[in-house]
Amino acid sequence: MLIKSSFILLFVLLPFLAWGQSTDQVLQEVEDDITVGSDIFSDFNEDLESAQVLEDERFYRYGRFFSVNVGGGFTTFTGNRGKAFEDNNPTFHLSVNYFLDFQNAIILGVEYSKHTMVLDTEVNSFQDNGPLGAVTQDMTRVFVGYKYYIDTTDLGTAITYSNPHFIGRLEYWYQTTKFLDQPSLPNDKGGGIGTGIGMGLEFPIELKKSYISVEALYHVVNFYDKFTQDYAQVPGNPDSTYGFDDLTGNVMSLIFTYNFTW
Repeated sequence: MLIKSSFILLFVLLPFLAWGQSTDQVLQEVEDDITVGSDIFSDFNEDLESAQVLEDERFYRYGRFFSVNVGGGFTTFTGNRGKAFEDNNPTFHLSVNYFLDFQNAIILGVEYSKHTMVLDTEVNSFQDNGPLGAVTQDMTRVFVGYKYYIDTTDLGTAITYSNPHFIGRLEYWYQTTKFLDQPSLPNDKGGGIGTGIGMGLEFPIELKKSYISVEALYHVVNFYDKFTQDYAQVPGNPDSTYGFDDLTGNVMSLIFTYNFTW
């Protein structure tokens, strides 16, 4: 009877013992998976690091590091400033690019343009001088900016070789106004902060060595004289036949450069 009871007890306990061992095995496997040294993200991180290393190696082998850009183009104004001034093209351009990788570059440069306004009439602030005559403005701007080159991997060969990119610039415009027909009047100087945004293309002449670039930008500038009424028509003065109530307006530029790259 004792032996029979022992067999019955063993038979009843066996499933619980087996379940306990199975549970212990599962818990041990889970514990092995989450223990330090078996991070479930380790494989992903290793793949990511390997891809970055390969990308860096590709950039050092095929990429550009620096470029010096020399060229010229056109600068014109909108609004009243555009109506008042004629553009004495060309605009002169000099800049340097530092490439961070295939798609990102920092730019630093300077541009110069000259513009002329001719007033064959008396205007508000210069009535005692008769017709004001020719007024020129020399505009020099220094800028720092950023270029983002579009990934053209899945695009056509022509687009890939044109290196399309977006441009953003922070600029400082320095102006010198000269009254050519009024030598008694001193030069007027001032400056203003501006921004420029646009797009560009770069066509290779010799890969990694030389490129021809074209860039079109739209500039918003806080000119120091944009609200001046110096050149406004004088009401009731028969010798004042026209004028400009202000010199508000923005800027557009189109620049072509030859780029020497390393």
